[in-house]
Amino acid sequence: MNCELISVGTEILLGDILNTNVQYLSKALANLGIGVTHHSTVGDNKQRLLDTLETAFTRCDIVILTGGLGPTPDDLTKETCAEYFGKDLYPDDRILEEIESYFRLKNIKMPESNKKQALVPEDSIVLKNNNGTAPGFIMEKDGKIIIILPGPPKEMVPMYCESVEPYLRKFTNEIIFSKTIRTFGIGESAMSELVEDLLEGSNPTVAPYAKSGEALLRVTAKAENEAEAEKLMAPVVAEIEKRLGRYVYGIDCNSIEEATARLLTERKQTVAFAESCTGGLCAKRLTDISGASEIFHCGVVSYSNDIKHKVLGVKAETLDKYTAVSEQTAKEMAEGVRLIADATYGVSITGYAGPGSEKEVGTIYIAVTDGKKTAVKELLTGHRGDNCRDYNRHVAASNAFNQLRMMILSE
Repeated sequence: MNCELISVGTEILLGDILNTNVQYLSKALANLGIGVTHHSTVGDNKQRLLDTLETAFTRCDIVILTGGLGPTPDDLTKETCAEYFGKDLYPDDRILEEIESYFRLKNIKMPESNKKQALVPEDSIVLKNNNGTAPGFIMEKDGKIIIILPGPPKEMVPMYCESVEPYLRKFTNEIIFSKTIRTFGIGESAMSELVEDLLEGSNPTVAPYAKSGEALLRVTAKAENEAEAEKLMAPVVAEIEKRLGRYVYGIDCNSIEEATARLLTERKQTVAFAESCTGGLCAKRLTDISGASEIFHCGVVSYSNDIKHKVLGVKAETLDKYTAVSEQTAKEMAEGVRLIADATYGVSITGYAGPGSEKEVGTIYIAVTDGKKTAVKELLTGHRGDNCRDYNRHVAASNAFNQLRMMILSE
């Protein structure tokens, strides 16, 4: 059984809001074994929505719509879907009382326009909204199904979990389950070449993806349950890990910093950062992880040469001879911050994040030390121009975490 997702709202087309609903629903439906074949977005226009529904039902059996359930005149999703299925709307006193109760709890007088939300398509299943005023609906006709959910994710997600998922389970006896293998230090094309034959499988399938500065493989299996899917994927995942070796930093892991933090925690080790061009991004990303206080000692944002010298102990002659952006300065920054913090490892980043006209933009030096040895890497991001700064900073921080990870694994 296939499904199409339709997002309703002119604000989405204008780019005023980020549409996270389709991402959430696509993953949730895959877990039920329901394939999502298309994503569509349509503005607050009745005829365009009718046309979109007509097209959607030529290629799928289920259409799930999000948005357009509010009380204003441009909220037309429910009315348009009812018209498409030839169903009338009628007022539901129970729903009206629930909406009025919602406003009473907030000590706000309910606007007259909210009564519109108590109109229900005939023969529909009403989905209770425990987090807002707009109920959702399920309509069925001639083997076709329309499911209407609120647009705000804080309302849509719980309504899906509480009402829609149990409803849809009766239509499928299998699930689609995935594992994500994350790699760092190898590009998407090089990674794909190493597992080229595995990309041709049908169940499970293996697909490569690229992200900023890293690459990943998604292994997906279709089976009756999660345990069976795991069994199908296990030999493929093991073979990928064998071929890619230490490029693999995690399976179903959220980020390179999470993988590195786990290694530090397991070994009861600590780290300190000295950052220049990244402006504290490494420290920020690490402290986003719960429990970081056990492994993170300090971060020094040494933007000026004075701070590099006075706080971190970088020699004045090093700065004069080699400049702030150099292998030598990175080395002394890492060694200095490790001593200050009395940490197991010291990590430093110095470079040209850009933008600017200088040819050095995207040249970054990263150093990691354990007090006995110091490894320095020159990173050339290849990104310049007006929009390079965020990318260069992000990739530099990710490379710093990976370089730290590799040193931990080498010991």
